[in-house]
Amino acid sequence: MPFYTRCLLQISCFVLLSSFALQAQPADRLLPGRLKTLDSTLTYLHERALFNGVVLVAEKGAVRYRKAFGTANIATNEPLTMSSAFNLASISKQFVALMIMQLQEQGKLRYDERVRTYLPDFPYDTITVRHLLTHTSGLPEYDALMQRYAGPLDTLTNAGMLQLLRQHKPALLFRPGTQWAYSNTGYVLLGSIITTLSGMPVEQFLDRQIVKPLKLKNTYAYYLNSQTVPHNRVYGFGRESGRNVSNDLIRLDGVIGDGNIYSSAEDLLVWEQALATEKLIRRRTMQEAFTPVELTGKRSYPYGFGWFVEDGGKTLAHTGSWVGFLNVLVRYVDKQQTLVVLSNSSEGTARRVARDILEGKTVTLPQTKLITNVRLVDGTGTPARQSAVRLRDDRIWETGNLTAFPNEPVTDGHGLVLAPGFIDSHSHHVSGLSRQPDAPAVVNQGITTIVSGQDGGSWAMDTLQAQLRRQPVAVNIASYTGQATLRQQVMGANGLYRTAKPDEVARMKALLRIELGKGSLGLSTGLEYESAFFSSRDEVIQLAQVAADSGGRYMSHIRSEDISLDDALEEIIQIGRVTKMPVLISHLKIALRDKWGQSTRILAQLERARAEGINITADCYPYDYWNSTLRVLFPKRDYTNAASAEFAVNQLFDPMQSVLVRFAPNPAYAGKTVGEVATLRHENPAQTLMALIGDASAYAKNNPEAEGIEAIMGKSMDEPDVANFLAWPHTNICSDGANDGHPRGYGAFTRVLGRYVRDQKLMPLETAIQKMTSLTAEHLGLTDRGLIAPGYYADLVLLNPETVQDNARIGSNKALSSGIEAVWVAGQLVYQGQKTTGAHPGVLIRRK
Repeated sequence: MPFYTRCLLQISCFVLLSSFALQAQPADRLLPGRLKTLDSTLTYLHERALFNGVVLVAEKGAVRYRKAFGTANIATNEPLTMSSAFNLASISKQFVALMIMQLQEQGKLRYDERVRTYLPDFPYDTITVRHLLTHTSGLPEYDALMQRYAGPLDTLTNAGMLQLLRQHKPALLFRPGTQWAYSNTGYVLLGSIITTLSGMPVEQFLDRQIVKPLKLKNTYAYYLNSQTVPHNRVYGFGRESGRNVSNDLIRLDGVIGDGNIYSSAEDLLVWEQALATEKLIRRRTMQEAFTPVELTGKRSYPYGFGWFVEDGGKTLAHTGSWVGFLNVLVRYVDKQQTLVVLSNSSEGTARRVARDILEGKTVTLPQTKLITNVRLVDGTGTPARQSAVRLRDDRIWETGNLTAFPNEPVTDGHGLVLAPGFIDSHSHHVSGLSRQPDAPAVVNQGITTIVSGQDGGSWAMDTLQAQLRRQPVAVNIASYTGQATLRQQVMGANGLYRTAKPDEVARMKALLRIELGKGSLGLSTGLEYESAFFSSRDEVIQLAQVAADSGGRYMSHIRSEDISLDDALEEIIQIGRVTKMPVLISHLKIALRDKWGQSTRILAQLERARAEGINITADCYPYDYWNSTLRVLFPKRDYTNAASAEFAVNQLFDPMQSVLVRFAPNPAYAGKTVGEVATLRHENPAQTLMALIGDASAYAKNNPEAEGIEAIMGKSMDEPDVANFLAWPHTNICSDGANDGHPRGYGAFTRVLGRYVRDQKLMPLETAIQKMTSLTAEHLGLTDRGLIAPGYYADLVLLNPETVQDNARIGSNKALSSGIEAVWVAGQLVYQGQKTTGAHPGVLIRRK
């Protein structure tokens, strides 16, 4: 089926904004130029459902720009006007603060008097009115108390909040006056103080002391069960799956003080201008609202009474964010300019960019893209569904029956499957990315994230980050920290063939903590390899505990996949039992002929561990031959023992089907089976195996800087066991591949989709994709990748389930897969039509 991307007709306005970066204008540019940019920007945002609201800009009190975009009520489609009254959310605090200042001028309260003087039931002795005004009380937020102690149908009121504080007296966050922490609780208490001292509800006091003196037309307090009748009330809403849904007052909105004052943009200008006069309070009293609060220790914080104080007082501002309302009011005192942005659509982009434009800053606008006409397999394992997906910058914004915005780029998926980008939990591709930053081995099979640091060998997190800065790449990278790498750093390359001493383990633990602190996913081991084989179980458990204590995970190429498989499995189970952290078996397999057919017994062993509470999982690649060194074929490390060589030939691999990937002492052997090399050498396979290891050892001694001297693809697994391991619900798919060598480096994921899903019907497509995406993310501890859902990164793959298959084979190990039509990483197309695009949006993913 053909695949192409089409873009809707672009008009000149969109061309102007298509770079999505509006360059900063010189500081001496006249306001009209910035207002023109502001208008085109707001229009663009409104067309993309990124702004529904009103904006007003004034200079010296005169309106220079005003415009309303969208609806006041999605139920009636009533249009917004400049008179529409929005819930100001936290901008309400400046009104409440001023009412407190009015009571202070009336002699009814003092700022530094204890709150309990005015509210006798208040349970804290050292909190003053000033602490409430300046967010320095240390009071925790009231919503947590409400959620814990109130019933699901209760509406919180000011009196109810005070009762919760009195009954439960939650601990303060800090000693009052020593720190600053935003506290809605404090302003609700101020609302109660207003009611107590004025003898009337807050809404009545507001109307008498502010609204009437300023002749405001659309300003009032409104909360659940209040006495006010709303006038021109705007209703909040949000956007879900391309539809507008209500997002308005909730059961916490029976309180007044921290929010729930409504006003229009026109009224807010009158209000803001009045603050420079004495219409409401004296200038000297007002000035305290714009003075940064003093903290203990001769410190201060740039917040006064209901205002943030910026740039030494040249700018005064406050935002408001509640349910669907996201607002900002800014006073540019030095320029005598005013900015009002009121929004009711749960979207705050406009309030940020409007400020930036007026301040002459560079503005980056959100970029949206739409992918339509796809069968969405979202990574949850649920059945595919017809859908469209909209991206916003590097994230998924929405899914569903979506219609393109004006001038929005649209990709037609032609009914193909759109899935989350595949996550390769066990990859060796990183080493080749410096030469191939487009990552064709990875993206051709739909992989968008690779996990490095496997089998006990790793790069430092700082090294990986530096490599990405020098050479950006197409895919994301995450990493474990390898135990063998830690051992080499502490014990030296020649000191690895023994158990570590206590002081060496301590030094390894310290190095591991550093890497975990920099975002490593956890600890990986390759206990079958010589660099870690001689480590004691206690050493591994001690290091694993460090990872567990940091919130990390443990992944292991276990100590044996053949003669001591049962003991090796018990070791990783014990590590999970002791550390209580998730543990994952790398590339689960049975590599001993006499144990073929025992996969069901092994899975039962793992299920018993899971029933015990041990979070043990596995990854697996879809091949019955592995890729490693010749030396792993000698489990007892007795490389010159003829009997062990015969055992390897008969039990551990098939020399007639096992191919040398590389062999530096004699490059001509590369690509030949061990059996073919034995024929050339006039030896039996066991003799040749020992000779090859001996030749490689001598080469390494004579060439100490050489790496990757030898490798073999060993045929030693049984297909039914591979299928059983792949099908286990707690197995995710991996490649264990690199940019060269084993065909799995280019085709592991597409092999599962073609061979095991379509042809053998081992599992449904949705299950296989879950094993490549969300299940892998769960096993790795990644929280924002692996699903196509709002807020997740836009790592995506478009595939044709009828044609997808791996084409890489021994002898043609870099053949590209079929059926992977397009791949996006962070919303950028990195692969299409079996070609990389040259885009390099990959990032280093750090454990959170």
